[in-house]
Amino acid sequence: MALLDDVIDASGGMTRWNSLKRFTLHLSVGGSLFSSAGHGQEFKDVTAEGSTHTQSLRFTGITGGERSGSFQPDAITIEKLDGEVLQAWSNPVLSFAEAGSSALADELHLVFFCGVAIWTCLTIPFLLAHPDVVTEELSPWQDSTETWRRLRAQFPAHLITLASEQIFYFDQSGLQRRTDHALFGMKIAHASWAHDSFGGIVLPTLRRIQTLQPDGTVAAKPVLMDVEIFDAVFE
Repeated sequence: MALLDDVIDASGGMTRWNSLKRFTLHLSVGGSLFSSAGHGQEFKDVTAEGSTHTQSLRFTGITGGERSGSFQPDAITIEKLDGEVLQAWSNPVLSFAEAGSSALADELHLVFFCGVAIWTCLTIPFLLAHPDVVTEELSPWQDSTETWRRLRAQFPAHLITLASEQIFYFDQSGLQRRTDHALFGMKIAHASWAHDSFGGIVLPTLRRIQTLQPDGTVAAKPVLMDVEIFDAVFE
């Protein structure tokens, strides 16, 4: 598909992506979803290390720098920094779709939610070329003075995402600017901007999740989730 080819090239190219195995991020995550659940500071100034091709991610420095959290589709753990496991949750995917706003009720849910969200953000648009992901180009979207091209994606059950169907928006440079999907009974939009290149891979360093209005416009408040990436290393 021409659009998918364009956006993959704009983000660094599939050849470069396929040569990589791991990433390390320095980032902060917050927003009303976190503060309303009593976790407003849990993911401030943390390190996330993960695989580029397998759903696996470890956060170091959560809960004030005292713990780490590990996400894999079949297991979530909370650990001391020395590796001692404090809490574990096996096969969490069966509960995730029904968890509603309680998905951030405790640290295990929090690591699961952030693991899915951050890993997916890091691997898009390359993940869209996965042979089991079905994509379809939609009609363009007019955003203020810009026209953005859109791609609908259907994700298979074995890839854990925040929603099985999502719509991605790309600007004239082929960079991702927005993603729409359902979340916890709401229709939401991820805005993404401030793109930067890290080792040849172009990422948006700022992301924000807000609710969608019935006409498709984005509500200014509340800000459900804010993500700021300070640095990224790929290897």
